[in-house]
This record gives sequence, structure tokens and C-alpha cells, in this order.
Amino acid sequence: MKRLLIHLFCLLIVFAGPAWAQSESPQLQLPRVQLSAGMYLINAQVVSTPEQRATGLMFRKEMPANEGMLFVFEQPGGQCFWMKNTFLPLTAAFIADDGTIVNLADMHPQSLDSHCSAKPVRFVLEMHQGWFAKRGLKAGSKLAGSPFTR
Repeated sequence: MKRLLIHLFCLLIVFAGPAWAQSESPQLQLPRVQLSAGMYLINAQVVSTPEQRATGLMFRKEMPANEGMLFVFEQPGGQCFWMKNTFLPLTAAFIADDGTIVNLADMHPQSLDSHCSAKPVRFVLEMHQGWFAKRGLKAGSKLAGSPFTR
């Protein structure tokens, strides 16, 4: 009996361990891409699955200054974001396939207000609130990087 319990415990560790690690720090396992806005570099985590996009930057208490999260959708559409369970004030840049910023939206922590793209887009980049404004980036500004070179 003791041997069976030990065996079951080991199986639990083997199969549940990765799930525990992923739920505690999913951001460590996300791919990254380097983007640029003129002379400004952005190190962005990429989320491209429905599950990753649903979680986004929720529950994070900090994020380095020039880092963000790039949401990638399968096809252009009207994308809307809210800030439920998100503690960082963010600005969302809704981005066309060629890297052009369509519109920006400042989003407040833990708000259920919806912020939407002005036209169908495949990309949304979330950065610290004010990051785009401090660099003079607005609708019509262009970002560069591998996602936008299709």
C-alpha cells in the first residue's frame, strides 16, 4: 500500500508539476519578438493562442520599461480589450498588418471598460501607459519587426 501511494505521488508530480509551474509564471514560457518604433526598441512577449490572449498581462505587478505584450490574431477583426485582473496601467496600440498604428487606447487597471480597434487589425501591442505618447507615437506611426513583414 505504501509503495502504491509513493507511485501515485510520483505520477502526480510528473504530470501536474508542469501545470503548476506554468500557472505560476506563464510569462517565462512565452516567445519574444523585438520590435522597433523608429529608434525605440521594444522587447515583446508574443501571445497567439486563445488561452494566452485571454490571460494576457493579468495578475502581473511589474513589467520592465521597454517591454510589452504583442497579441497576434489569426485574421484581422475588430479587437476589443479590457483590464479585468490587470494591475498595470497600459496603453493598447491596435496595429495593421504592415505595422501602422491604427489607434491607441489608454486602459486603467482592473476596469471592465472595453477599448476597441478603430478598424479590423491582427495585432495589438500593450505597453506601459504613456509609453507611446512619451515617444511621440500616435495613429499613423509605424512599427517594424518580423510580425509586420508578411
